[in-house]
Amino acid sequence: MNSIPGIIKTLAYFDLFQYPLLPEEIGKFLDHPLKKEALAETLFFLKNEGIVFEKDGFFSLGNDPALAGRRRAGNTRAAALLTTANRIGRFLYQFPFVRGVGISGSLSKNFAGKDADIDFFIITAANRLWIARTLMHFFKKLSFLTGRQHWFCMNYYISTDALVIGEKNIFTATEVVTLIPVCGEECFRDFFIANDWVAEFYPNVYPRQNAVSVTGKDSWIKKALENMPGKRLGNALDDRWMKITGKRWLQKEHRQRMNSKGEPMGLKTGKEFARPTPEHFQKKILDLYTQKLDALENQWHISFTGEKNAYFFLKEII
Repeated sequence: MNSIPGIIKTLAYFDLFQYPLLPEEIGKFLDHPLKKEALAETLFFLKNEGIVFEKDGFFSLGNDPALAGRRRAGNTRAAALLTTANRIGRFLYQFPFVRGVGISGSLSKNFAGKDADIDFFIITAANRLWIARTLMHFFKKLSFLTGRQHWFCMNYYISTDALVIGEKNIFTATEVVTLIPVCGEECFRDFFIANDWVAEFYPNVYPRQNAVSVTGKDSWIKKALENMPGKRLGNALDDRWMKITGKRWLQKEHRQRMNSKGEPMGLKTGKEFARPTPEHFQKKILDLYTQKLDALENQWHISFTGEKNAYFFLKEII
């Protein structure tokens, strides 16, 4: 029963998103290897003791039968939206200096709400991130005219010179292992190799680089536009647009601007990256996760760290 704390930790994280898991998904996201038979036996034990709950094959820590239906509906919507996301991803790949495009966010986890966004993870050429991002966001402004702006949420950029994710925690690790590459096979192979730290959180998923089989051919227009500015002018443009964008986003944060979901707006910027400010949504999730684990420790007298993993709460539940 040494696997019990790991299973509860896994369910606790996805419970934050009201997303129950299938047994094979629990095994995938565990922090240690576990045979299928042992996982089934442990889940059976936890269910009988009223610690986890199961509905239609989906497991969670909350006794809410509606979660299974919510997930199935979200999976159905995601299946249709993924086709659109892949098409858009291939289009975005044709912007100058883009080297890789991947689907992120809830859609990469095979879930879409009724008003779901399509989130994209973008890898650019070194020293050209801000040219690529600026051009792509000029285009996004046009998408407001057709009401399709939620299909072009390009909210995370890194360059080939900065492939390692800045924050290393369960939130970012989950985003990396669920990321769906659309274009840029070689680029994503390098990305997954560079972020091998994720294996500390999800050893049953990593390494991922051997699973990447996406392609993306540069159009002649893309190649021509990349050659147009020249090295010196390109460097100057990239620096200029980085400063303009950084200043504009600092003003938004100081004014405490909110996005359409009621969340604080923020962008952390650098020469080779542009990503959502981790002090906002990411920190919120990590804080909630810590609070949930603390509550579970108090409820079941269980430790999620160190050697205490080997000694569960049998006295409390037998």
